[in-house]
Amino acid sequence: MFLADKWKDYTLIDASDGEKLEYWGKYLLRRPDPLAAWAEKTEPILWSKPDAVYHRSSSGGGKWQFNKKIPERWQIHHGNMTFNIKPMGFKHTGLFPEQAVNWDWFSRLIKSAARPVRVLNLFAYTGGATVAALAAGSAANVDTEVVHVDASKGMVTWAKENVVSSGLGDAKVRYIVDDVKKFVMREQRRGRQYEAIIMDPPSYGRGPGGEVWKIEDELYPLVCECMKILSDKPLFFLINSYTTGLSAQVLDNILRLTVGKKFGGNIEADEIGLPIKSSGLILPCGISGRWFA
Repeated sequence: MFLADKWKDYTLIDASDGEKLEYWGKYLLRRPDPLAAWAEKTEPILWSKPDAVYHRSSSGGGKWQFNKKIPERWQIHHGNMTFNIKPMGFKHTGLFPEQAVNWDWFSRLIKSAARPVRVLNLFAYTGGATVAALAAGSAANVDTEVVHVDASKGMVTWAKENVVSSGLGDAKVRYIVDDVKKFVMREQRRGRQYEAIIMDPPSYGRGPGGEVWKIEDELYPLVCECMKILSDKPLFFLINSYTTGLSAQVLDNILRLTVGKKFGGNIEADEIGLPIKSSGLILPCGISGRWFA
């Protein structure tokens, strides 16, 4: 398992009965998580004292209950990166902390590249991976550029804020609000190439023009199109997924049939997870497939 165990500002305290209890900085949040499929609570007192709880609605969605006054948004840090956190609709906070294990992985590759690295971040959300790639390039004095693509204007704005909060406002980054596949096709026509590609596709979604995305139908064709804009000397290719029922072996297979077939290199795919502090268990949080030279 790829384990995100290097956090200092985030801690998964406990998980049980379809919920998780987490410290985001100094604020304790209680949120749904269906993968916490066991009944034992190791920290029963803390479960009763969260600063905020997300309650699902039987009709869909849900809402936050705030038990004390907390800021509308606050910041947490991972290494030299700073992220803006905000309790938002459908239980989210604007960051997936388990992805830190992937940030750390590709940051090491960028730092040791000793050559310019252009990174394409697709379905880029609030820019955790964008910040990590820029920070790695800055720390190692590697010429790094990131192109950040997401269909949501609000998420792209949030990503800009995370980049600036991390002291990377002058870094080379382009923010694109667009349908991912359409953008990739345009990059093909423009002849632009990338040394690294990151994608975190949803199970299902719609682009700004109403374009329908279903991961079972669209993931492999998208990776094939991305191959056409991958440089002749690629550094890495990362695919993340939170789709229930999609196994890590699927990502392994897709990478072997595409980037691995053309360039050789190394492929690894597994679950990603977060350590549960109180019990020593691990909470699974999706899957990742990695190719690297």
